[in-house]
Amino acid sequence: MAITLTNAIAGITLTLPEQLTWPDEFGWQQVVQASEYTTTGALVLDAWVKQSGRPITLKGSETRAWCARGALLTLRTWASVPGLQMTLAGLRGVSRTVVFDHSGEAISADPIGFERADISDADPYAITLKFLELA
Repeated sequence: MAITLTNAIAGITLTLPEQLTWPDEFGWQQVVQASEYTTTGALVLDAWVKQSGRPITLKGSETRAWCARGALLTLRTWASVPGLQMTLAGLRGVSRTVVFDHSGEAISADPIGFERADISDADPYAITLKFLELA
C-alpha cells in the first residue's frame, strides 16, 4: 500500500516511498507514570494516558526509499507552515493526522549518487521525515 501525505489546504497529495522505515514505531509509550515517596515512606503513583504527540519518524537510506528533489521541495514548503495539519495514510494501513516535528530537524535529506551544480527535480535523495501524530 502506498504511503501518502496530504495537505488538504493546498489540495495536494504526495506519494512517499513505500520502503520508508518507521524506526520509532515502538519507542513511544502512551501511559505516563510519576512516583514519589511521602514523608511516611508510602509510595504515591500518578499515571495518565497521553492524548496525542506520538512521534513518527520515516526514514530512507542510500539503498532504498528515495524521494525526488521536487517532492522534497514541496515537503520543505509545507514544513515552513507552523502547525500545518496533514493526513499521513497507508503507513501500517492507518490514516493519521500529523504535523511536522520542529523540536529538532523536521526534514533531512542526502543526495544520492550526484554531486554537481546542475540538479533537477527528479534527482533522488535519502530522506528522513519527523512528524507528531495528533489525536
